[in-house]
Amino acid sequence: MARRRLHGLQRVLGVNALFSTAYGNVGSSIYYALGLVASFALGLTPIVFVIAGFIFFLTASSYAEATSMYPEAGGSSSFARRAFNEFWSFFAAWGQMLNYTITIAISAFFVPHYIGGLFWEPLRTAPGDIIFGIGVVIVLAAINVFGAKESTGVNVTLALVDFATQLLLVLVGGILVFSPDVLINNIEWGVAPTWKDFLIAIPVAMIAYTGIETISNMAEEAKDEAVTIPKAINRVVIAVFAIYAALPVVALSALPVVKQPDGSYQTLLGVSSEEGGYAGDPVLGVVKQIDLGIFQGAAEIYVGLLAATILFIATNAGIIGVSRLVYSMGIHRQLPNKLRELHPRFGTPWIGIIIFSGVACLAITTGQAEFLGNLYAFGAMLSFTIAHLAVIKLRFRFPDFPRPYLGPMNVMIGGVNIPVFAFLGAIGTGLAFIVVTTLHLDVAIAGLSWLAIGCVIYPLYRRSQGLSLTETVSVEIKAPVTVGEAAYESVLVALEPPSYSPAAVATAIRLAARRRRGIHILVPIPVPSSAPINAEMPEQEERAQAMIEQARLQGGRLVTGRWIKVRAGQAGGIIVQEAKDLRAKAIVLALPRRQGGNTFDKAIETVLRERPCRVIIQSDPASHQASLREELDAAEVPL
Repeated sequence: MARRRLHGLQRVLGVNALFSTAYGNVGSSIYYALGLVASFALGLTPIVFVIAGFIFFLTASSYAEATSMYPEAGGSSSFARRAFNEFWSFFAAWGQMLNYTITIAISAFFVPHYIGGLFWEPLRTAPGDIIFGIGVVIVLAAINVFGAKESTGVNVTLALVDFATQLLLVLVGGILVFSPDVLINNIEWGVAPTWKDFLIAIPVAMIAYTGIETISNMAEEAKDEAVTIPKAINRVVIAVFAIYAALPVVALSALPVVKQPDGSYQTLLGVSSEEGGYAGDPVLGVVKQIDLGIFQGAAEIYVGLLAATILFIATNAGIIGVSRLVYSMGIHRQLPNKLRELHPRFGTPWIGIIIFSGVACLAITTGQAEFLGNLYAFGAMLSFTIAHLAVIKLRFRFPDFPRPYLGPMNVMIGGVNIPVFAFLGAIGTGLAFIVVTTLHLDVAIAGLSWLAIGCVIYPLYRRSQGLSLTETVSVEIKAPVTVGEAAYESVLVALEPPSYSPAAVATAIRLAARRRRGIHILVPIPVPSSAPINAEMPEQEERAQAMIEQARLQGGRLVTGRWIKVRAGQAGGIIVQEAKDLRAKAIVLALPRRQGGNTFDKAIETVLRERPCRVIIQSDPASHQASLREELDAAEVPL
C-alpha cells in the first residue's frame, strides 16, 4: 500500500527555508539593537555582543536538542510540557507571548525612524514615531485578521538580501573606516561604560538574537526534521555571530565614543534623534558616516528602505507568531477557548490578534525604545531559562529517549549524560533575567504584572473547565474521513475548492479503467499565514469532503481521497509529493476557472516544472462537455 502522511502539518521546509526564515527575524533586530546596546555599553559594545552571542549559542544548542527530540510547534512551552507539566508549559508560553507582543511593538516603532531619516525628520521623534508605529500595527493586524497570505518566497529573498547587505556593510566599513586605535580609545574601563551599564547591556544585547523560537515553532513543517532543524539552527548561529561581532566594530569606528564637556561619554549610536544621534536608526547612521562618494545617496536610500521593509516584515512575523501561539495555547486549554476562536469568514484567530496587537500599541505609546528592549529581554530570558532547564530535566527523566542531535559539552556522571551547555546557558540567561529585572524598576513592574495576569487567568480558566493546573489536555481536532488507502500506481486528481470538476474526474476514470488503476482525489485547503496550519476550518473542510464524496459517487469504489491544509505557494509541491508517494502514473489538474493569482495558478506551474509523471490539464467549461471524448483522445497518456 502507498505510504500516507498523517493529516496536519506538512513537512515541506528544508534547511535553507528554515535558516532564511529564522535569519529574517534575527537579522531585523540589529536595526534597533545596535543603538540600544551602544547607549549602555559604549566602547564595549562589540564585547557585549560577543558575550550575548555565546549565550545565544548555548541557547540555540538547547533548542536544537529538544526540538529534534520533539519536532512540534511550541518551542520552550513544548519542552516544558514534556519535562515538567502543563503549568510550566503555560508559564513559558506566556513569556513567549510577551516576546512576540514586544517584537511587534519595537519593530513597528523603529520603522518610522528609518523612513524619517531619509525623507521626513518629524517621523524620527515623538509623537510622529509613535503615531506611525501604531498605524503599522493596526494595518498589519487588519491584514492578518482578513487572512492575507504570507509570501514565503519574498520573505526568504529579503532575508538573503538583508544578510548580503549587512555583510557588504561590514566589508566596506572594514576597508574605509575600521580603526583599531579608535576602538581602543573608545574604552575607559569602569567609567565608559560603568560596570553597572556593562551588565545591563548584556541582557539588552540578547534582543539582537530574537528568532530562535521561529525554527522551533516551524518544526512540524520541516522535512527530515532530525537533520534539518539542528543544521538550520547552527547556520543561524554562525551567520548571526559573524555579523553581530563585526558590525559593531565598524559602527564604533565610524561613530566613536566622545567625552562631553560635563565629563560624560557618549556615542551617537546611542544618542536619541532629538539630540542629533542615531539611536533610532543606527545602521543608517553608520552608512551616513562612511564616505561612499557618488554612491553615498543611493546607499543611504537603499539601506534605509531595506531596514524599514525588514522591520515591517518583522512586525508582521510577530503578529503571525501571536496568532499561532494563542491558537496553540487554546488547543492545550491554557487560555479561554474564545481567544483562539477562528473568524467564521476569514478562518483566523481574530480575537487573539486584536487583543495582543492592542497591547503592542499600548507599549508603543511609551515612546521608550530602551524600555521596550529591556522588557523584551525580560520575557526572552525567562523563556530561554525554562528551555535550558527543560533540556536538563529531560536528560534525567528520559535518558534513553532518542536524541537525533546532542548539544556540545556533555559529561557522563552516574550513568546520565549531563548537558554542561544547558547548565551554562541556564546560568547565563537566569543571571541576565535577574539583572534586567532588578536594575529596571519599570521593567520589573511591567514584566511581573504581565506574569501575574497570566497566573490569574490560567488557574481561573482551568478550574472553570474542571482541570488541574498540571494535567495536559488538548482540544480534539477532527481528522478527515477517508475510505481505505489509495493503491500504488494510481491516477491523482487535484481539485481546487470550491469548484468540483466532473470532467477532471471523468478523465481520471477513463485513464484508470484502461489498467484498473485506483483514483485518488486530493483537495488542498489554503490556510492563512496568521493561523496555525492545523487550524479548524469547518466550512472549508466540509466543502472539500463533499467534493471527495461527489467524486466517489461519480467514480465508484476505485476512488479514495483526502483534503490537506497548505500554506500559500505549497499546493504544487504537495501535489507532486503526493504523486510520488502514490507512485501515480498520471496527475489530472482542473484548469482554474478564475485566472490570475489564485492558488492553482502557481500550483500548476510547480507541478509542470517538477512533474514526476505525465500531467493532464483538464479544461472544464460547460460548453465543452460534448467534446470531452475528443479531448481525451488528444491527451491520451500511455499507462
